This record gives sequence, C-alpha cells and structure tokens, in this order.
Amino acid sequence: MRIGRMAANAATVLVLGTLLAGCEGSTGKTGPAGPTGSTGAAGATGATGATGATGATGASGSGEVLLDLNLLGRYSSGRYNVGAAEIVTFDKGSKRLFVINAAAVTVDVLNLADPANPVLLGTINAQAEGGSANSVAVRNGVVAVAIEGAVKTDPGKVVFYDALTLARLGSAAVGALPDMLTFTPDGNYVLVANEGEPNAGYSIDPEGSVSVINVSAGFTAPTVATATFTAFNANAAALRTSGVRIYGPNATVAQDLEPEYIAVAADGLSARVTLQEANALGVLDLSNKAAPVFTSIQPLKLKDHMALGNELDPSDRDPTGAPSQRIRNWPVHGMYQPDGIASYQFNGKTFYVTANEGDDRDDFITGAETARVSTLTLDPVKFPNAVDLKLDAAIGRLTVSKLTGDTDGDGDYDQLHVLGGRSFSIWGADGTQLFDSGSQFEQITARRYPNNFNAGHTTNALEDRSDNKGPEPEGVVIGQIAGRNFAFIGLERIGGIMVYDVTNPQNAKYVQYINARDFTKNPATEFTVLGDLGPEGLAFIPAADSPNGKPLLVVGNEISGTTAIFQVDTIVLP
Repeated sequence: MRIGRMAANAATVLVLGTLLAGCEGSTGKTGPAGPTGSTGAAGATGATGATGATGATGASGSGEVLLDLNLLGRYSSGRYNVGAAEIVTFDKGSKRLFVINAAAVTVDVLNLADPANPVLLGTINAQAEGGSANSVAVRNGVVAVAIEGAVKTDPGKVVFYDALTLARLGSAAVGALPDMLTFTPDGNYVLVANEGEPNAGYSIDPEGSVSVINVSAGFTAPTVATATFTAFNANAAALRTSGVRIYGPNATVAQDLEPEYIAVAADGLSARVTLQEANALGVLDLSNKAAPVFTSIQPLKLKDHMALGNELDPSDRDPTGAPSQRIRNWPVHGMYQPDGIASYQFNGKTFYVTANEGDDRDDFITGAETARVSTLTLDPVKFPNAVDLKLDAAIGRLTVSKLTGDTDGDGDYDQLHVLGGRSFSIWGADGTQLFDSGSQFEQITARRYPNNFNAGHTTNALEDRSDNKGPEPEGVVIGQIAGRNFAFIGLERIGGIMVYDVTNPQNAKYVQYINARDFTKNPATEFTVLGDLGPEGLAFIPAADSPNGKPLLVVGNEISGTTAIFQVDTIVLP
C-alpha cells in the first residue's frame, strides 16, 4: 500500500563524503493518507441466513358479498288464512317444490323448472295416512312427510314418496305430533321432532321426543330409534333453577319439553333441538344413531330489555291511547323461545342460528298462561313506578307470562317475562350466545313502514302486534354464497325476510329487508292481489342446484297461501 512505501523512504539516511556504516535511523513520521483506492471485485455470495420472524398480518381485504333479493315468481293456492302454504322443500333432480298445504291436508307439488312461473303438478294426500301433514323434506329424489295421527296426541308417522312418480315407498312409526323433519348430511337418516303437544285442558300430555329413522338400506321398512327426555324427570328442580321453563300442569320433564325444530351439525354426530316453550335447546348425541340420546338441556336465559340495543315497542296504544312508534328500553325480560333453528360452520366449528319467535300455552292451560302487565301485582321494590308502568302508554298493554316471574314466591312479580326475543341469535355449541340482533328488527321495519309498523298478518293496523311478540321471527335458513354464510329470517306478522351475513358468528351484519306485501290492500278482502302474508317455512336453493343457475330463496306463506320465489343476485367485492 502507498502508506507503507512512504514510511520506507523516510528511513533512508544521505551522508556527504565517505560512506560510513552508521547507526540505523529512527522511523520517520507517517505521511498523510492517500486517496481511497477503487472498489475491489465483489466477493462470493455467503450462505443463506435463517428465516426471520413472521411479520404482522396485513389488513384484510373486504371479502364482502352484496346480495339483492328480488321477487321472481309466485304460486297462489287461492286459500286465505288456513295454512295453505307452510313448509317448503326443493328436489333438484325433478326440479320440483313440495309445499305443505294444511288446508287441503296435502303436499302440493310444484314444477319449478321455470322459477318465474311455478305450476301445480299434483298433490300427495296426507289424509290417507292419518291426520295433517306437518312438515316435508327431500333428499336424492325421496320425499319425507311428517304426518300426525288422526288424534294428534297419538303416535304419528313419517311416509316416504318418490319425488318424480309420487309413489309411496314406505313409512315409519314415530312419536306424537311429528313436526319438523330433516335428513342427516349423508342422507342415511331422517330426524323428526315429535312435539307431543297436550290436548286442551291437559288431560293428555304425550312425551316430546326425536325419532331417528335409518333409511340407509332403503325406505320400504326403515328402522327407528327414539331419544326421549325421561332421564331428566328427576332433575326438574335443577332445570328450573338453571332457567329451563318446566311448568305444564302435573307434567314430567319428558312431557313438558316439546321439540320444535332440529339443526344437525355438519359432521352428523350431534344436533340441537329447539324446546320453544321451555326457552331451551336440547343437545342430541348422534354418535350412535341406533341409540340417540339427549345429553343435556341448555337454558337460553333472558334478554334484558333495559340494556342498550335491546329496546322494544310494548304497546299498541301509546303514548296517548293512539298507536305510534315508541321503541325504547323498558323493565322487562324477554324469553327467546326460538322456533326455527339452522346450523353452519366457521373456522371448523358449528354454530346455531335461532329465530326467536316466542310461544305460550294459552290454548291448552285452563285459565291461560298469559296476561297483560296492567292486571298483575308488581313488586313495589323492583317496580317503584308500577302505577306509571301499568298505563297503556307504557307497558300496561304488554302480554307476559303469568306463570313465571315471581322469583321469591311472595305472590307478586319481581320480573316480567315477555314471549319471544323479537330477534335472531347465534349460539355456540356450548350454548353461549355470541350474537343477538337486539331491537334491529323493530328499528328496521319501523323506518321502512312507519304507518304499518308491527302490523299483524291479517291486518294493516299500526302497532297491532307491539303488545305481543312484535314482528315474530319464526323461520330461518342458511345459504352459502361465494364462501360466506347468510341467514334468511322470516317475520311472521308484518311479513318479509331479513337477511344477515353471519359468516363471523360474533359480528353478524344486516344486509337487506324485503317484504313482498302491499299495505294498500285489505288482507281480508284483497288477499289475492296483496302479495305474501305470514312467512312460515324457508328453503335456500344454491346456484349449483337452481333451475336457472341463480341462488333462490323459496318462502311458504301460511296466511296468503302463497309460495314465493326470490332470486338472490350477488356482487362479490374484491
């Protein structure tokens, strides 16, 4: 290097005259640094280093799917307020709809090859098998129909038919008042909820149960195994303490629980069963379908209508005796009491969606179960403003159960229990509530129909149902579109369908409300031209199974006797 050579020159000694061998000179001072040399050639690439820590997750894309339901077609039975279109189901092979028609005691068979123009092809005569047909399901070209006994407290049956020829294939005896039924995901079993309602006056009260019908070997003579609640008979007090309502006159637990609807988990190894009057869910173990068993009963607790977001309109005569919207917090508790239930998966776990309709036993209990708040004695400590609360403009008109709410047994009411949650909820497998729509149904319908808010399904009157269960969400079905799960919930009274994106069970989002009802028409005299009244059963048809290649929603409307077909148009956001 240059610095080294300069140092060596500085060490040379110059002598004039004879050159003598002298001593070595001292090292000279280091000279100034020279300019930096040019960069040398790059060295060989070193070995790859270890992988660094994972960085933070970036912001998610929207992943949203926009839906727009539009009425596409409608079939009318021409019958009003007699249950002429209730439960609906679709067979993709024959492109047929099967619709429970309680008025004619038949299953109506509609051709849905052109969804815009459904046509009646024929009927299945349920009366030939006993009593009324209550529900229908279809799988792989076979139709299953739940038919009650000629006396409804007697055992019923499930009858199987060929979807194309309508020929009878076989039947299976089940419990009293078989209602909703469904196939398991693999199609090898049919589950039916045997409601077991009592007769008027409670002199006969059959046990509620769920029958599991094995059709894996065919439908001619299927075998049946039935799960009952008899194992819980000794636990009535504990169940009541936990929040399960057991209150039928002289009824055992097994008699008092009345299965309404069933939702089977995706793996087919378990199910949840709504026990509406009890405000609970039954947990059904299906790991051994030859011996199904209820392992527990999950109480659904109470909804605090004083909590923010849980407001309700409790009177049809407020605030000064005339009806008007008044959705606010009130000191009452709602019993969810779901009717319909559906299941779906998220992140490998099963979740359950309920339509929280509410129901009472006024038709069966002598003296009725319900009463208006104005007729009850309220606890003076819990309700210090009882005089004001009993006014029509407050909650005096509100219908509550008089059989529960006296928590300390002193003869007055410490809590007021209203029927139904006026909402839908999402529940985890352990019974934890992950979401409830709160007051959204009433808030949305009030904005959409301010002059017909909480109308009944047989009247357009404003607030007709505010004093009793409000919009009454009854049925629910789940549809998967573009990888997201949507809940379609039918509102029995004011009518229409609520649509929510429930993909994330803790963050369900409102999507749309559609109501194909014309409020300018009189339901009693113009029902043939007013559209749809009283949605009961819903069926979702995915695009892959749909006759027109578009997702469809089919709704059976029990009051108008119409079967409505909605097309679900979608936009997938990037």
